Amino acid sequence: VQLQASGGGLVQAGDSLKLSCTASGRIYSSSVMGWFRQAAGKEREFVAAIRWGVGNRYYADSVKGRFTISRDSAKNTVYLQMNSLKPEDTAVYYCAQGYFRGSYYSDPSKYEYWGQGTQVTVSS
Repeated sequence: VQLQASGGGLVQAGDSLKLSCTASGRIYSSSVMGWFRQAAGKEREFVAAIRWGVGNRYYADSVKGRFTISRDSAKNTVYLQMNSLKPEDTAVYYCAQGYFRGSYYSDPSKYEYWGQGTQVTVSS
């Protein structure tokens, strides 16, 4: 499985961006697709996840109400709509795919496949 993330860029605070992540093959209903981010000098942190089959969504507290994760099964693509961006959202954003049960969405070790990352920079 290969994941290709895109959509990053340089924006101003308050702007919006939409990230996309397309899988090379079919995303099965048992999959969990997640978005993580890593700022310079910091550890990778959970942003959002979606359980592919049922569509349940999960968010980090820091992005609730501003970010929305969604999916397009026909395109094997997961999206991250980011609104009201803040300078602290600046990071490399990674998509990831895992197959697990339970509420381990924020644990990067549960994800088996990772995209290459896309840079998001928010200026103040």
